[in-house]
Amino acid sequence: MRILHARNIHKSYADNILNDLNFQCKTGEVIGIFGRNGTGKSTFLKILFGKIKPDQGSIHLNDRELTSSSIISEKLIAYLPQDSFLPKNTTVQDIIPFFHSDGEAQDRIFYAKGVGNFASRKIKELAIGQLRYLELLLVGNLDHPFLLLDEPFFMVEPLYKEYIIELIKELKARKGIVITDHYYQDVLKVVSKNFLLKNGNLVSISSEADLLAEGYLKTYKHPDFLYFADLNVKEEVSSK
Repeated sequence: MRILHARNIHKSYADNILNDLNFQCKTGEVIGIFGRNGTGKSTFLKILFGKIKPDQGSIHLNDRELTSSSIISEKLIAYLPQDSFLPKNTTVQDIIPFFHSDGEAQDRIFYAKGVGNFASRKIKELAIGQLRYLELLLVGNLDHPFLLLDEPFFMVEPLYKEYIIELIKELKARKGIVITDHYYQDVLKVVSKNFLLKNGNLVSISSEADLLAEGYLKTYKHPDFLYFADLNVKEEVSSK
């Protein structure tokens, strides 16, 4: 078992602060991190990835402190950013070898559920769900033992959400995964544990009720029912 550990992370930026955060993720578990826009979720993932240097604190793999260069050179942490990073005029079948030279790994992506439906299309021709699913297949099937996912469900169609959920559950068997996303119901389907990033600190979350109690969700009234919604997602995401 490997353990990715953030120790005493502090980062000041704009009007927000990550305040002496301690966090760990083990291989074989999926951890969700919720939080409103601007609370530092993406910043924290980039600190874990080594892309942003904290004002203080350190990142460790087991008991060894990591540097940004060791994270990259030793292929320890893979990162799926919010924004698409694939060349738009390249076809899906041609982009796979850029990420995976091994034939078995290429086949694992090319023959993954649903990919055959769009394998001959250019990246710019893909629907949002197809693109996000492809990106996760490419990054998730790298050999890195840890995987950071920044909003993998954002604006994704229901069918591809299911594909992504299945893939995350499959990857969990060999990786430690950290997810941040406003589509909290999708995250709750795959996680081992959850935290809410609030006022610079991580608050343990065990259910939708905890998210409501902490003020992350808002209750909306309808003549016939109540529903909860993430304050950062305009559409209805949960009905009761």
